[in-house]
Amino acid sequence: MIKSFKTESGIEVPAVTKDQMIEVDRIATEETGPNLFQMMENAGRNIAELIIETLGKNWRTQKIIVLAGTGGNGGGGICSARHLANRGADVKVCVTEPNKLKEVTAYQLHIIKSTNAKIISIDELQKEAPDLIIDSIIGYSLTGEPNGNSLELIKWTSTQLGIKISLDVPSGVNSTTGEAAIHHIKPDITLTLALPKTGLRPAITGELYLADIGITAKVYEKLSLNYQSPFGDNYFVKLLVG
Repeated sequence: MIKSFKTESGIEVPAVTKDQMIEVDRIATEETGPNLFQMMENAGRNIAELIIETLGKNWRTQKIIVLAGTGGNGGGGICSARHLANRGADVKVCVTEPNKLKEVTAYQLHIIKSTNAKIISIDELQKEAPDLIIDSIIGYSLTGEPNGNSLELIKWTSTQLGIKISLDVPSGVNSTTGEAAIHHIKPDITLTLALPKTGLRPAITGELYLADIGITAKVYEKLSLNYQSPFGDNYFVKLLVG
């Protein structure tokens, strides 16, 4: 397990386990804020900005597909699709189980229906050949091997040649240990949220970035984490193993 990462300017950033990240989310949502919707919105906007930066000046001509699970990670992906669609992107969203979305994620899906983004089924996904895939299927909460529709989306992704960007943790990877399931996403880039996770080894993440989702330093103080904001003038920064 990796204990810390560093920014390119040398700021050390502590890494957290799944249990610690659950507690970070709990403190934020129950005690200090921001709430889940605000964090999800920040995550989605940041990954949208990273995608625009990654694809370059002709990004609007590129085909983008968001693969979204039913929880908070999926909500962040769906939110990113809205920000991209609002800016003229060719973006489609495929959700693992649209009828089982958690409340905030379901609301993100509701909002995106008023944009030009297209919601497609897993069957329709098989005909696609995107230039970029956003993996927001599972996130840091993985336990055991992926299954069901999540597994189908992971398998499909492995057949694609486009750029792959994972949100928070590559789907199929244990965020604490870095252990990878038999079928897991192998991203070119991972944008992890709030703090990096101890299992985010370079071999499984591709380039690693950290996104600010609005959590305050007070939250980290409550967990006795030695935290100095690494963001400076930016909302996401590149990370290297410390």
